[in-house]
Order: sequence, then C-alpha cells, then structure tokens
Amino acid sequence: METKRRPRWLPWVTAAALLGGCGSAGGSPAGDDLDRLRQQARAALDRYDQAVREAGDTARFVPVGELTRQLGDWEPANGIYKASLGAGRVEAIGALPAAPTPTGNLVWANGTKQSVPLISADEALAQLRQAGAGECGDCAPLRVTGARLTTMRISTTRGAATVPAWEYTLDGSAVRLARPAVAASSAVQVTPPSWDPYQPSGGLAIESATTTTTGRELTVTFTGAPDPGSRPCGADYRTEPVESDLAVVVIVIEHRHADNESCADVGARRSATVELARPLGERAVLEVQQGLPVPLTIR
Repeated sequence: METKRRPRWLPWVTAAALLGGCGSAGGSPAGDDLDRLRQQARAALDRYDQAVREAGDTARFVPVGELTRQLGDWEPANGIYKASLGAGRVEAIGALPAAPTPTGNLVWANGTKQSVPLISADEALAQLRQAGAGECGDCAPLRVTGARLTTMRISTTRGAATVPAWEYTLDGSAVRLARPAVAASSAVQVTPPSWDPYQPSGGLAIESATTTTTGRELTVTFTGAPDPGSRPCGADYRTEPVESDLAVVVIVIEHRHADNESCADVGARRSATVELARPLGERAVLEVQQGLPVPLTIR
C-alpha cells in the first residue's frame, strides 16, 4: 500500500530556498524554466498513468500520507519508543490473528464503497516496519502483544476514507498502534523518479487540495512567502494545471516583490486557486516536484 519512500523537501526547507538571501530559486519561472516545469508535470502524469495501469486500471484507491497511527501518548518512561516507532523497530512476541474474511469495505465520505482484500495482522505489521525511516541506534524495539480488527480514517486522492485496520497492543505501554488491513495490491502505488539531493526537482510542491464534486476550481495549499507581493520580501502566486484523464499536476508560479531582497528564512501556509478544464472527478492531484499524490478534501 505504501509508495516507495524517499527524502522530500520539508516545508521549512522549501521556505528557506524560496525566501533566503539573494538567490533566485523558486521565483517566477519564465521561458525555458516554465517549459521545464511543464515537461516535469507531464512526466509525472505519465508515471501516474502507468501506476494505474499496473494496478489493473480499475483500481482507484490511492492512499496519501502516513498510514501508521499512534493512539495515545507515550508515558514519560517510554519516550524512547517514539524513535523506535519512527524507525520501524516493532516486533510481535506472540501469534497474531489472520483476517476473519477475505475482503472488507473501504468507504469514502460520500458513502461510496469499494471491496478490498484484507491481510493478516502479521502482514500489516510487516508493512508498518517497512514504512519506518531512519536509524535509532540501540533503541529498544516495540513489542506487540496482540491485535484486533477495527477501522481507521485515512487520506486518499478521493478525500477521506474509512478502511479496515489492525489495532495493536504493546507490552509495557497503554499506547496502541493502528495500520490499514488492506492488501498493497489493491492500491495504486506511485514511484517517484530517481532523486539527487544535489539537484532537486524544481517548482513549488503543493501540500493539499480542495474542490467540490461538480466545480472546476481547485484550491491548493503550499509553503510560500508570509506576505503578499505588494510588501517587501512578499510574493503573489498564480497556478497552472497540467491534466490527464487520471490525474492533475498543479504548477505554482511565484511573483516576488523584488529580486535580490535579503529576507528571513520564514515560510507560511499560502493557497491559490486553479481552474481545471473539467471537474476533477476521481482524478488524483499531484505535486510537481516528485509527482506524488496529495490529500484531497471534497466539499
């Protein structure tokens, strides 16, 4: 179910690149730069279309964001477990249950349902471990003592959805962990391009999108300058969509107050609206840097 993990520009890193010092990175692209972003967007659409074909064309379940949930807060004596969970250091100390039925229902906020194959608590725990990132040295592993089948709410490219999930109990802590009980084969898995930390992809990466069921307007959020372009170190933003039958990439174009201003490395949540050629429907919304889907809210 997980997309392949790779480093991403964090919002504060993006903000620093946009706002810091005298550099021009992140400014209003023109000519060749804008053409390059359009080519980058079309390449992202091609990768997404390929991912849908590999999932069997009928798959429209595209989970977005972190799928492992921590339920409750770590006790003071168990603070080290935060690092253990982040690194995927989780192990079962006994037998865990199998899925009680072969399939379950994924339910979107509008009531639409999709039948999905279920996996055992062991398989979901393996996904949880695989999703771990980073090292935690000699930190103690989390010890899973049991699991029960329940549900959890996650973000998808079609809005929020409720999915079957395994909820795990832990040895020595009241914290519980949750992970979707859905087979990875039922989801579209997007593979980003090879990533070079010294030559990152250009453009501003949107972080979320909002639309209506029938409207053509799509509002996107991203990290940008705190102030409008009429003020020093501020910026205004416009957007451009690149569309396919299965997805939309939104290019965000920045217009700064002035070039070569010395500005603080501070970013703020900004938003902009783009008009699509037709309502979004079941299409995914992708950010331009890596072509990964973003959470969608449907109002």
